[in-house]
Amino acid sequence: MILDEIVADKRKRLAEHKAGISEEEMKRLAAECERESVSFYNALAKEGLSIIGEFKKASPSHGRMDNKLELTDRIDQYNVLVDAISCLTEEDHFLGSVDYFRQIRAMSPLPMIRKDFIIDPYQIFEAKVIGADCILLIAAILNDRELKLFYELAYALGMDVLLEVHDEEEMMRAVGLDAKIIGVNNRNLKDFTIDLNTTRRLAEMVPEGTLLVSESGVTKDEDVAFLKEAGVDALLIGTVFMEAENLEEMAGRWRG
Repeated sequence: MILDEIVADKRKRLAEHKAGISEEEMKRLAAECERESVSFYNALAKEGLSIIGEFKKASPSHGRMDNKLELTDRIDQYNVLVDAISCLTEEDHFLGSVDYFRQIRAMSPLPMIRKDFIIDPYQIFEAKVIGADCILLIAAILNDRELKLFYELAYALGMDVLLEVHDEEEMMRAVGLDAKIIGVNNRNLKDFTIDLNTTRRLAEMVPEGTLLVSESGVTKDEDVAFLKEAGVDALLIGTVFMEAENLEEMAGRWRG
C-alpha cells in the first residue's frame, strides 16, 4: 500500500533528522520557543465556510505541481484569500521539507498547519520549533496510545491538532478523544481514490462544537456546494489552488 511505503520512508527520514539534531535538543528548542501560536481553531470557527490553502510541491497521485505563480506571489494571494495555510513537509512523496515550511512561515501571519505523516514525538517538537500553529495527526497510522499521547503533547506545546479520519472506526476514535478539529480525508490513503461522499457520511458522527474539515478532492463549484450542504466548517484545498491561474475569483466564489 502507498501509505505503508510513505510511513516506511518517513521512519528513514526521521532517523536522519535525529542524527542532525537529537530528540533532547529538539525538545529543548521547543520549550524555549518564544513564538505564541495563532489559533488554528479560531481561524476556522468563524461564521461561514473557511478555507485552508495548501502549499505542496508534488503528490503521489498528481505528480509535480504545475505552479502558475512564484511562491511569494501565491503566498501574497493566500494571505488575503484564505483563513489558514497547510504546508507539506514530507520529503519523498510530496517533496516538502521543514525549510519549505519556514520559508512560508516567514512570509505569512496566518495560522499554519504542518502537514506530514507524524509517527514520533520528535516531529511534534520540531513542528513547534519551525513555527507551526497546528499539526496533522492521521488516525490510520497511529494506535490509540500514540494518538492520545501525540494529541496531548501538541496542545501542551500550544498547538492545535487536525485529527484526520477516513472511516467510521477512525471517526469514533477521534470523537472518543474529544478532538476539537476533525478532518475527513476524501482520498483513501490505501489506494488514493477519492469519494466526497466520505465526508457526507461521516459528518453525521461529528459532535456539536467540533469543527469539521473536508480534505482532498475539491475541484469545482459543485464540490464546494456538496460539501457545504454536508455541514463542513472548512475545506482544505491543495492542487487546484496551487495550479490556479485566477485564484482570486475562485477562492472568493467558494468562500461566498
